[in-house]
Amino acid sequence: MKFSLEWLKYFLDTEASLADIAAKLNEIGIEVEGIEDPAEALAGFRVAKVLTAKPHPDADKLQVLTVDNGTGEEKQIVCGAPNARAGLVGVLGSPGATVPANGMVLRKAAIRGVESSGMMCSTRELELGEDHDGIIELPEDAPIGTDFAEYHGASPVLDVAITPNRPDCMGVYGIAHDLAAAGLGTLKPRKSFEIEEAFDCPVEIRTDDPEGCPAFYARVVRGVTNGASPDWMQARLKAAGQRPISALVDITNYMSLAFGRPAHVYDLAKLTGPVVARRAKDGEQVVALNDKTYTLDSTMTVIADDNSVHDIAGIMGGLDSSVSESTTDVLLEIAYFNPETIGVTGRKLGLASDARTRFERGVDPAWLDEGLQGLTSLVQRLCGGEASTAARAGSPPNEAKVIAFDPGLTARLGGVEVAEAEQKRILEALDFAVDGSWNVTVPLRRHDIEGAADLVEEVVRIHGLDKVASVALPRADGVARPTATPAQALERRVRRAAAGRGLNEAVTWSFLPEAEAELFAEGPLWVLDNPISEDLKAMRPSLLPGLISAAKRNLDRGATSLRLFEIGRRYLRGKDGASDERLTLGVVLAGDKTSRGWATGKAQAFDAFDAKAEAMALLAEAGAPVDKLQVMGEAGEQFHPGQSATLRLGPKNVLARFGTLHPRTLAEFDVDGPVVAVELFLDAIPAKKGALSFAKPHFAPPALQPVLRDFAFLVPADLPAGDLLRAVKGADKANIVDARVFDVFAGQGVPEGKKSVAVEVTLQPGEKSYKEADLKAIADAIVAAAAKQGAELRG
Repeated sequence: MKFSLEWLKYFLDTEASLADIAAKLNEIGIEVEGIEDPAEALAGFRVAKVLTAKPHPDADKLQVLTVDNGTGEEKQIVCGAPNARAGLVGVLGSPGATVPANGMVLRKAAIRGVESSGMMCSTRELELGEDHDGIIELPEDAPIGTDFAEYHGASPVLDVAITPNRPDCMGVYGIAHDLAAAGLGTLKPRKSFEIEEAFDCPVEIRTDDPEGCPAFYARVVRGVTNGASPDWMQARLKAAGQRPISALVDITNYMSLAFGRPAHVYDLAKLTGPVVARRAKDGEQVVALNDKTYTLDSTMTVIADDNSVHDIAGIMGGLDSSVSESTTDVLLEIAYFNPETIGVTGRKLGLASDARTRFERGVDPAWLDEGLQGLTSLVQRLCGGEASTAARAGSPPNEAKVIAFDPGLTARLGGVEVAEAEQKRILEALDFAVDGSWNVTVPLRRHDIEGAADLVEEVVRIHGLDKVASVALPRADGVARPTATPAQALERRVRRAAAGRGLNEAVTWSFLPEAEAELFAEGPLWVLDNPISEDLKAMRPSLLPGLISAAKRNLDRGATSLRLFEIGRRYLRGKDGASDERLTLGVVLAGDKTSRGWATGKAQAFDAFDAKAEAMALLAEAGAPVDKLQVMGEAGEQFHPGQSATLRLGPKNVLARFGTLHPRTLAEFDVDGPVVAVELFLDAIPAKKGALSFAKPHFAPPALQPVLRDFAFLVPADLPAGDLLRAVKGADKANIVDARVFDVFAGQGVPEGKKSVAVEVTLQPGEKSYKEADLKAIADAIVAAAAKQGAELRG
């Protein structure tokens, strides 16, 4: 929220400097995000008087001016403005000054052969308005030589962050109120206005939706003239980032920014019959002030007449009843809307506005009559007209909350000692009523105050958050215990392992377009009601879509080899609607595995075996029993059949899936293949038995050297080599410590439908060396175990 220092001091009587005000705002919990000083942009521009004006000798539309800028030295300026003339008082930009509108640095220059020492400026060039037809004309008594920033009254602008729990500070008056309570000046009382009511309100005002609109107040003003708003109002609105439109519109914007109280003005000639706050009808439409058409439903509160809807209540007015330059009679409206209703409506329509921000957080329900009086007074002062009686429908919430408060809680909960008298002063300065028993009555505008802890916060922040001492958390004696959970430790370990294998970590959105999410969904999608973007509505059911998109972006930019991984959550929703999130690691390998070269020949692409190698290595690092894993199919329709598989512990517990992505999947992402992928389901890895320990197990190297034995088996061609290895390793667990395939052959000398698989088995003797009988017994056990897989020893 932005506001000028001049606007703040309109409500706050203070001699504090800008730096002191900014520091105090930070102390009381209103963070200052930035300060802009328009005077800096106007440096080098002075009030100057044109002494003479003569035609340029070589240009019909230019004049050569002699200008007095108050320094005693006359300046020669070449100017093309049609209103440039002797005696005009305007604004002169001297060499070295920067024109705010375009960033041009002024310098001495020859224009058509005549030297010009600067520029006489228009309002657009100084970003003070849109007029560019001529140079600025100031009053004749404007002091020559004065810095224009000082003459213009340019005021610094503060940009503050208002937290959602402080709707009372969504207006400049509320911020001034907090500063006064903190001792940085005196709050000026709000003016009370007596409105002369010339006639009865001719429009029936009604609320047929007391839940969405508990109170709806209005008044008619006849005979208004809707011109430009005065300079002081325009300056304050511009400082707040608002574009002045017309007096009637600017008045409502001013009320919202000054007091945090949105209001609305309707052109009375465009209304028919009673004006009613009601629920919209399903399918009813309204064209809002942003020129967009919105389709409404029966959960939304609207303001309507007999013909149509004219206002999405509390969010945005309708175009049909908006005021214009020809408006002469208006209906002024101030209402109280239910914050929950406003929030639901705004999210459904995807419509944000300053009014919604304030109503959704909660405005002051007690400021309806006073607000209507102030609104009427401003309209009459700036636009004229005579006012009707006020019409009131419904009543706002008026039951104040009372909280029993213990002043000692401030020290116990807030960590700072504040005298009871000072606590009472602070609370009363913030409009809380405190009786002798410390029963605190909360002002109606403070929707954020729920209990005694909130009162402690009020006392501490006004006393000064910087006065709360920093206190170290207690620490137990001895060696610090690990704070990471087993899941966090697993995540860190696997992340380091993936990076150590040469993979690059990617961080992608947890949200996906619905079409991409559907490709990888195994059940109902988890779709957001209020997404950050319509293209990011679905929570990801897999990490692979985000990684594939990241790979595409890199490939499109010329990357030739990509090794990406990501650790994060995938989000699942069961058929019963229950939602779940599970820790997962995704890997995508795309482009060239090895680049072309004189030693390697053509470039080689990644294949399914590369994906399997990554899956096995990372599962081993995660602590999975990789020697017990089974390779099975059904990796999913996103993968290429015959070039993909799953790694399982038993038939149902899937720890990973890997393989080459299906061309159809790649086509959906517009990626040229091949691309291989891995998805590790870290949540499915069984936890190790026993307590988590950082100590490595005791290791004693064997006294005797291992023994290697080779076996060649004829096996069915469709038998996975992993199944054979598993059988061989299990033949004699006491002696066999490892087995690996070192050759696979099919062709001449091998029967049809068979293949030859050569296995190297590592045997580790214990206390004594093997005898021939021992080796034969082990070999027989290996052959017998292999035979159960349909293998026979090759002769």
